[in-house]
Amino acid sequence: MSRLAAIDWRRLARRSIGPAVVIAAAALASAPLKIESYSCGHDFDFHLLSWFEAANSWHHGLFYPHWTATPNYGAGEPRFVFYPPLTWMLGAALQRLMPWNAVPAALVFLMLAGTGLATRALALEAISDGAATLAGCVAIFSGYSLFNAYERSAFGEMTGGCLMPLLLLFTFRERSPASSLTRRAFDGSLAPLAVVVAGLWLSDVPIGIMGCYLLAAVALGAAVLRRSWAPALRAAAAAVPGIGLASIYLLPAAWEQRWVDVAQATTLDPGSRVEANWLFARHSDPAMDLHDAVLLKVSIIASSMLLLALLALAVAWRRGRLRERRDWWILLSFVLAVILFLQFPVSKPVWMLVPKLRMLQFPWRWMLALEAPMGIFLAAAVWPARRRRQAGLAMLFAALFAGALLFADHNFRQDCDADDSISGMLRAWRSGTGFEGYNEYAPPDADNTLVAANLPGACLVSDPNKTLGAPSEDIDNPVWDRSQHSCEATYAAAWVEPEHFHIAASIVEPGFLVLRLRRYPAWRITVNGQPVRDVGSREDGLIVVPVARGAANIDATWGETGDAIAGRWLSAMALAFVTALWLLERKRKAAMQPRL
Repeated sequence: MSRLAAIDWRRLARRSIGPAVVIAAAALASAPLKIESYSCGHDFDFHLLSWFEAANSWHHGLFYPHWTATPNYGAGEPRFVFYPPLTWMLGAALQRLMPWNAVPAALVFLMLAGTGLATRALALEAISDGAATLAGCVAIFSGYSLFNAYERSAFGEMTGGCLMPLLLLFTFRERSPASSLTRRAFDGSLAPLAVVVAGLWLSDVPIGIMGCYLLAAVALGAAVLRRSWAPALRAAAAAVPGIGLASIYLLPAAWEQRWVDVAQATTLDPGSRVEANWLFARHSDPAMDLHDAVLLKVSIIASSMLLLALLALAVAWRRGRLRERRDWWILLSFVLAVILFLQFPVSKPVWMLVPKLRMLQFPWRWMLALEAPMGIFLAAAVWPARRRRQAGLAMLFAALFAGALLFADHNFRQDCDADDSISGMLRAWRSGTGFEGYNEYAPPDADNTLVAANLPGACLVSDPNKTLGAPSEDIDNPVWDRSQHSCEATYAAAWVEPEHFHIAASIVEPGFLVLRLRRYPAWRITVNGQPVRDVGSREDGLIVVPVARGAANIDATWGETGDAIAGRWLSAMALAFVTALWLLERKRKAAMQPRL
């Protein structure tokens, strides 16, 4: 009998119903973004521009770019060095399959479907198929998922929603409690757990930090509860190759932080500090009014999720639904307790003392890790044993999900100004006028607000620190105009490739060329083939090149730094190790299965 004929199609169909329902729920949750229009959420412009730049780099044959050319009004920034690659690569890849207007909705659908399916996979460890499917749908329609999709457009963070349940799944899992310590630690979950750790770091830095601390906490909790070092050993053994897999991004991002002012991400804006974001916090400063309005909204979402999870846990426990696999339920309850604790000022010492935890900025970001436990507790509490009641409950939840979606579409959706729409952003990007830069990617001691818009490719000056541009009523930055006579001569620049900047100039008198290019040590600057070591220290962060009278060919080429090369090698070695480990675990699993 052929393998195809041996397939039990009825069983396969039954097993496919749950995933199909979850995928349909994700399609429903993202439907308004397809039918009406995308939402220009808080982070929408940032991600959209990253997709444009990544797609342009791919068009020129550069798969892993480092520099984005259009921020800072064409002077650029090293965004791709510091922002993880998963979402900007995924957005650029989707554009190959569909028009730009469809990419945001498609990305939201993929993230929500991943969240639901991962939650369902975690839930199947302890509850029935129907209940697990309900848990996956609840995670999709949890207030925080829809808030991220419709108001924040936080695509990097939404990726964490797919990975957090898998992190818990592979950390909690213990297939053979009677086996030796080594077999319990390396029971087939190690390679997948390493991939999940890598995925978290390649999605979003705060999510990577959150995931590693969550992994450590639940692994230690499991070790104590089960009186075995196997969970902690598995977590440690997975974290190292997982971080190794992400080293292609992580090592350069960590090493090159000294070349930019990353601290501005958490210190410049008072609303980005942990102590300004406790649930229901309010501030007397009128400048914080908009921040407080958003904080109130997310506080209501977070408190509702926490309260619902606590009530569902109590009901499930009271109804005796948590008797089997009690250690599994205790660990899931431990996650809920930790998240609850971290939302209030009493947890401030933890935020201050634990390394890098403050980079999460917002304590309510932990709701991302609560989506799956909340869905599982609720499903365990309400899912009935009788099929008739199951159908009725499914209809009730379908109505509740539809109501939640209508609420989110009405209250969370962010309208798009003409300049912030995809068509407006595309026009501005293609015109070369550029966009505002992000402070955390600025050179040390440089001010983004001093970079003039409309600058030529190069401006010849006698004073390397000469101010370029004048205040404008239209934008916060100064604007340069030829009539200001701040340049003794101007020269056009050509981007030969996305990371190769060239100027051919005839210098009328000795002086300095101020390039419309932000300084960064990875740039290799040459004038007529001779390297330039000192590129100035202007307050606007632009590169300054001394030039003599006569012909001058100036090239700025992105160089391969040692940390980037090391990161690639580490990732390659980690990939080989994880692949070998996966093959070994698969072979061991096959050997343990009984033969017919």
